[in-house]
Amino acid sequence: MIDPVSKRAALQPTTAEVAFTWFMRIVGAYCLLFGVLYWIRLIGFYPGSLFRFDLMPVHWQVAASALAVLFPIAAAGLWMLASWAPVIWFLCAAAESAMYVGFPQYFGARPLIVFSHAAVALLYLALRLVMHLQKRQASH
Repeated sequence: MIDPVSKRAALQPTTAEVAFTWFMRIVGAYCLLFGVLYWIRLIGFYPGSLFRFDLMPVHWQVAASALAVLFPIAAAGLWMLASWAPVIWFLCAAAESAMYVGFPQYFGARPLIVFSHAAVALLYLALRLVMHLQKRQASH
């Protein structure tokens, strides 16, 4: 017979799972912030000569419009803990990293953004690895 106490303990999330949930939601909030910042640039609310869609160079128009759409989608998915959301976040992070590292003459250099994307990716991988090891240990 199954012990109700052990069954209840098996259903409780581990500390790593709770941390992963909070991590995903915090990253989702930052993605929403990045998306809003790109929308601010696109609609011209941002003070600056090149930060209105009709005044932007074509490379900024393409990058800003794509990221203005993808970041909020990633944010919603990350908040809901959807399995596809990290993929969308990775596309956004890779695009921004490529912009600022690969083409600094067009987009400028923003090493802090690139570093933050790398740190989020490493923390994501670490949390997933810990959860995998915990599940593997629990199954033995």
